[in-house]
Amino acid sequence: MKQLLRTNDPTVMAFAKALLQGEDIDCFELDVNMSALEGSIGILPRRLMVREDDLDLARRAMRDNGIAVVDE
Repeated sequence: MKQLLRTNDPTVMAFAKALLQGEDIDCFELDVNMSALEGSIGILPRRLMVREDDLDLARRAMRDNGIAVVDE
């Protein structure tokens, strides 16, 4: 799995996941439960992971829709 996106904005995360689902790209959100440790104030970003084989297609889908992605 490769990191595609890192954000603490839940609306961006939901939009990104919906875009990937529309492209039939499996994704997995990490750090969802970190809000319990931080007190639910939203300072710790969540990460969206995709399979390495889907990374280029997923990056293209994000960029085409104005979502900045992590470039490694």
